[in-house]
Amino acid sequence: MKHLFLFGMRNYRSVLVLVLSLIIVLNVARASAKSKVHIVYLGEKQHDDPEFVTESHHSMLSSLLGSKVDAHDSMVYSYRHGFSGFAAKLTESQAKKLADSPEVVHVMADSFYELTTTRTWDYLGLSASKPNNLLNDTNMGDQVIIGFIDSGVWPESESFSDNSVGPIPSHWKGGCESGERFISTNCNRKLIGAKYFINGFLAENEGFNSTESRDYISARDFIGHGTHVASIAGGAFVTNVSYKGLAGGNLRGGAPRARVAIYKACWYLDRLGTVACSSSDILKAMDEAIHDGVDILSLSLGAQVPLFPETDLRDRIATGAFHAVAKGVVVVCAGGNSGPAAQTVLNTAPWVITVAATTLDRSFPTPITLGNRKVILGQALYTGQELGFTSLVYPESPGNTNETFTGVCERLNLNPNHTMIGKVVLCFTTNTLFTAVSRAATYVKAAGGLGVIIARNPGYNLTPCRDDFPCVAIDYELGTDILLYIRSTRTPVVKIQPSRTFVGQPVGTKVATFSSRGPNSISPAILKPDIGAPGVSILAATSPDSNSSVGGFDILAGTSMAAPVVSGVVALLKSLHPNWSPAAFRSAIVTTALRTDPFGEQIFAEGSSRKIADPFDYGGGIVNPEKAKEPGLIYDMGSQDYILYLCSAGYNDSSISQLVGQVTVCSNPKPSILDVNLPSITIPNLKDEVNLTRTVTNVGPVDSVYKVMVEPPLGVNVAVTPESLVFNSKTKRVSFTVRVSTTHKINTGFYFGSLIWRDSMHNVTIPMSVRTQILQNYYDEN
Repeated sequence: MKHLFLFGMRNYRSVLVLVLSLIIVLNVARASAKSKVHIVYLGEKQHDDPEFVTESHHSMLSSLLGSKVDAHDSMVYSYRHGFSGFAAKLTESQAKKLADSPEVVHVMADSFYELTTTRTWDYLGLSASKPNNLLNDTNMGDQVIIGFIDSGVWPESESFSDNSVGPIPSHWKGGCESGERFISTNCNRKLIGAKYFINGFLAENEGFNSTESRDYISARDFIGHGTHVASIAGGAFVTNVSYKGLAGGNLRGGAPRARVAIYKACWYLDRLGTVACSSSDILKAMDEAIHDGVDILSLSLGAQVPLFPETDLRDRIATGAFHAVAKGVVVVCAGGNSGPAAQTVLNTAPWVITVAATTLDRSFPTPITLGNRKVILGQALYTGQELGFTSLVYPESPGNTNETFTGVCERLNLNPNHTMIGKVVLCFTTNTLFTAVSRAATYVKAAGGLGVIIARNPGYNLTPCRDDFPCVAIDYELGTDILLYIRSTRTPVVKIQPSRTFVGQPVGTKVATFSSRGPNSISPAILKPDIGAPGVSILAATSPDSNSSVGGFDILAGTSMAAPVVSGVVALLKSLHPNWSPAAFRSAIVTTALRTDPFGEQIFAEGSSRKIADPFDYGGGIVNPEKAKEPGLIYDMGSQDYILYLCSAGYNDSSISQLVGQVTVCSNPKPSILDVNLPSITIPNLKDEVNLTRTVTNVGPVDSVYKVMVEPPLGVNVAVTPESLVFNSKTKRVSFTVRVSTTHKINTGFYFGSLIWRDSMHNVTIPMSVRTQILQNYYDEN
C-alpha cells in the first residue's frame, strides 16, 4: 500500500503540473487577447478637414476589427488637429498588425504621468501699482490664451471672474463642455474654455467607479492642483486674500487679463489617494488645445527618470509639444520635484521651456522660546493660539528601563502615548518628503501631544499641518541646540508663538531642494532646466474640496507652481511680441535672467550642502520679466532646427520621421549637437579644442553694435569670432563662432561661465557649462 500510495502521489503531482501548465497557458492567452489602450501615431495629418481625418481613422480600425460597430466601440480618441492618429482598445496582436501597416508610423501602449506641485509678482518686478512695467505695457496679457492640462478648474473661484474683461479673442475656436457639476455657463470671458478627457484613464482603470468617486466627471477640479496653477498664470485680481492671516494681500496671476482654457486629463483615484494622468488623455488634450487656438500650453506634470528619448513616442508630452511648437504654440513644462539629485530634470525636449523652482524673499518665522529664555526662529504656517510654556520631550531611552523610544519623526507612533501626552515633541528626520512632517504631527496629536518641532533639512518645502496643529520646522543645528537644552534640565519647557510673515531683503533667494536638477540625462549637451521661477509657498486659488483649502485658497510648493509663473510672463511677452516664435520667448527669458536675487545677493541652491546656484539648478537664472520684454538679441529656432538637433543627437532617420510625421533623412556627416542654436552652451565631453556656432537675430534698435565679453569656466579657454556684431536695416541675423579648449589634464566635473553680448542698453547673456572627459576619450581611442 505504501508503494501504491507513493505511486498515486506521483500521478497526482503529474496531473497537477499538467493542470497548472494549462492554466498558465490559458492565462497567457487571455492576457495577450485582453484589450488595452494603444496610441496609433500616423504623423502629420494629410487633410485639413478634421471629420475626414477621423473617418479615415475609423476606416482603418474597421478594416482591422471587421466591422464599424467594433471600430466605434474600440476607439478612445481621434487625434486630428495637431497631427494624425488615434487611441483605441486593442489586443497585442491587433496592435502588431496595425504597427506593420505602411500607413502607421508607430503604435505604443498607453502610460501615465504624475502632477509635479501674492508676493510672486512684486518680487519679479511686476507690481500692478507701477504704471510703467511689462504688466501695464501689455494690457495685462489681454487677448492671449493660456491652456492648462491638469486636474481641472473650480470655475466659481474669484480668480476666474470676468469683471472688466473684454470680448473673447477672435482666434478662439474652443468651447465649454458640460459634465458633472459643470455646465457651459460656468465659462465666461475669462475662463473661455473647459474640456475633460477620461477615456484613456477609464480604459486602464476598469475598477474606477465614476458614481462613487469623489472626483467630478467633468472639467471641475477636485484636488485643486489645476485651479492653483491656472490662477498663478492667469488669475484675475482678488482683493484681501490671505492664508489664515499669513501671506496676505491682493492676489492675481501673472497675466490677469489673459484668457484661461482648461483641459482636464488628471483624475483622482480614491482607493490609492493619488492622481493619474493617462498619456492618451494628455495627447488628446494637447491636440484639442492646438485646434482651439491656445497661444501657450502650461503643463505641470511629467514622467520619471529614466526618461524616454525625444523620438520615442512613449514620451507623449515631447510628441504633442513638438507639433504644438511647430504651429507656434509656446509649451511651458515643470522640471520635476526629484531634486537635489543631479540628472533628475524632466521634460527635457529642446522645444519646450523647462522650469525650476526657487524661493521668494518671504519667510514665515515662528518663535520657539525655551525654558532658558533662548528664542529660536523656526518656520511654520501656524496661525493658532500661542502655546504657553509646555513640557518639552525628545523620546529616547532613559537607560533604566526595557522600553525603547525613538525620536525619528516618521516612527513616533512606536513610542508609548504617555511619553508624548500633554507635551511638545522634538523629532529628527532625513526624509525629503513632507509626509514625515504630516506623520509626526498626526502621531503626536493622536497620542495627546500639543505640538511637534521637526528638525530636518532646511531646504524642504513648507506645508501647513492640518487643523492648525503647531508643527514647526527647524534645521539640524537648531534641533541639536534644543536637544542639548532638553538633556541639560529635568523639566524642559517650550513656548510656541504663531507664525508671522516677513518680506524683504533679509530673506535670501534659493533654488528649492525639491527642484529637479540637470544635467539633461537624455542629451547632456542640451541645458535643462531653462529658467527658474518662484515655486515655494505660493498662494493661489484652489478647490474647496482640497484638504488644506482656506476660503478657496491654498499655499503650495513645487515646480508645478513655478511653471505657470513663466507661462504668465510669456503671456505678457506674447501680447508685446505676437509674431515671435516659441524659441524667441525662451531666448528672451534665458538671456535676461537674474543670476543674483533682486537685491544683488548671490542665489544659493539648497541640497545636501548649500552651494552657489549654477545652470543645472536654474538654467539661465531667475525669470526677469522687465528685461525680457526688450532682450536686444534672440537665439531663434524653428522646426527645421529641431530636426537638425535630432539628427545631431544620433537618432536614426526612421525614429525622427516617426516624431515629425514626415520622411526625414539626416545629412552625412551629421551636424554637431554643439551647434544647436540654444541660448546656452553645454559641452559635456571636452578633450581637444572644439568649435561651435550660434546665430543671433536683432530685435532691438535697427543700427546696433554688440561687443563680446566672456566669463570663462575655470580652466577653460574661450575665444569668440567675430568680437563685434554689427546690425543694420539689411543685416538682422549674424552668426559667430566659439572656440573652446581646456588646460585640464584630468576628468573634471562641470565648470560654469557665461558668454555676453553687450551694447549700451543690453547684456545678452547665455550660460556656459564645460566638463572634460579625458579618461573616457582615452578608453575610446585604445
